[in-house]
Amino acid sequence: MNNTFTQLAQVLEQRKTQSADKSYVASLYSKGLDTILKKIGEEATETVIAAKGADKQQIVYEMADLWFHCLVLLAQQDLHPDEVLNELQRRFGLSGLEEKANRQ
Repeated sequence: MNNTFTQLAQVLEQRKTQSADKSYVASLYSKGLDTILKKIGEEATETVIAAKGADKQQIVYEMADLWFHCLVLLAQQDLHPDEVLNELQRRFGLSGLEEKANRQ
């Protein structure tokens, strides 16, 4: 899975230099942060609706869209998916309640 994220991160980074009329991702970058955040919100909502419908294939499809747009956000913010994966790894073995309490 990490390899897929790395490959996507490379492609998303390349799209930063492409023309907005030739690449969907480049068009998102050119429209800015608010557009990217809106897409994440839309995809999150569609994921919730798919889950409520209990259609596993649709859940997978919408989750892929959600993750993709989250990766676009990371790239736009000059972050790499490994930074998120490292944070998840750091939390392994840590109680969710304990981790949450440590945030404050």
